[in-house]
Amino acid sequence: MSDEIYTVGHSNHTGERFVELLRAHKITAIADVRSTPYSRRNPQFNRENLRAALKERAIQYAFLGKELGARSEDECCYVNDKVQYALLAKTALFQSGIERVAEGVRSHKIALMCAEKDPLDCHRTILVARTLAQAGFGIMHILSDGAVETHDDALGRLIDRLGLGHEDMFRSRTICIEEAYERQGERMAFERVAHQSAAPRATSSETEVQ
Repeated sequence: MSDEIYTVGHSNHTGERFVELLRAHKITAIADVRSTPYSRRNPQFNRENLRAALKERAIQYAFLGKELGARSEDECCYVNDKVQYALLAKTALFQSGIERVAEGVRSHKIALMCAEKDPLDCHRTILVARTLAQAGFGIMHILSDGAVETHDDALGRLIDRLGLGHEDMFRSRTICIEEAYERQGERMAFERVAHQSAAPRATSSETEVQ
């Protein structure tokens, strides 16, 4: 199989439209990286419903939210009650999830799935895809209109969005990319609230539970 790994956000697509996106790019397996695989607004993407719908289309489904989700249960991943992606990425559980994806690529064309419409607003890109790219995998992001954006192009868009500018004689592109990752990760990382009854802060209009 290819060493490319795709990502996709279910957003508010219908189940039929979501399957169309997968089929258009010949995806044969979904790795669900949501911490909680349920959607109040889009129940067609609840784990059981999604698994059944994908099975009918001969697309495999695996839930990896425990390993690769953005809301870690490991206290070592928190600083001042906020998840630190750099710490989460070093945990044995996270690395085991990465290994499962790497193993799965040998026999399937995999798409990492989360809720966010834009890959830049989701940990599937800023945390998981970052780690896979560093491991040598090519990352391709399936956009809501069916187009595909390379990971490099997505990072260029992120640099522009954050107003970081581009490389020059003093700042390499690698430095710009690392700064973009860190800023976006800090902006969107899960933060625990003081009282459990309070609603967690959403990071964008598309966010449910990653």
